[in-house]
Amino acid sequence: MPFLKETEYAGEVVWLGHVPAGQSLRAASVDKLDLRFDGVQGERHEGLNRASCVRVKNLYPQGTEIRNVRQLSVLSVEELNAIAAEMKMDRLDPSYLGASIVLEGIPDFSHISPSSRLQTDAGATITVDMENAPCVLPGREIEADHTGFGAGFKPAAQGRRGVTAWVERPGVLKLGDRMRLFVPDQPLWQP
Repeated sequence: MPFLKETEYAGEVVWLGHVPAGQSLRAASVDKLDLRFDGVQGERHEGLNRASCVRVKNLYPQGTEIRNVRQLSVLSVEELNAIAAEMKMDRLDPSYLGASIVLEGIPDFSHISPSSRLQTDAGATITVDMENAPCVLPGREIEADHTGFGAGFKPAAQGRRGVTAWVERPGVLKLGDRMRLFVPDQPLWQP
């Protein structure tokens, strides 16, 4: 019996981004990503390991070396559109959010189960870590180009910021690729 079951959902890759190592979160739009076990070469979030941050401060002192399960930031078109509408913007460019992958076609994307897999027909596979909580960094990128809109990002993105993920099986990901969604076949934890 498989522990991951294929769902009826698949997302089409409609945008890919590369976030260069450095201070800015802003991604550059690209046509393909070479997904490796350590993420995407030259990326801000590349690496098998990373320094712990505020997201896990109740577990480790900040800067502790831990496994990198935040190699990729994956978003959905549907949720980007909802964020933009709440912010009263015509469109929200995924580059402002440091997006790696934007998919279209999977509903309620930010709430897919941790440990879910997204797999291309060619076999490249990423594993979902968890929902990516909104932070202030995308707001700063938005504000730099759209004065007066940056502060609205964090509240508008609650529950819509997508997920973080890591590469489980390397491969090339291209615009137009289809990624099938597999979810853990287990009941929800209810203590």
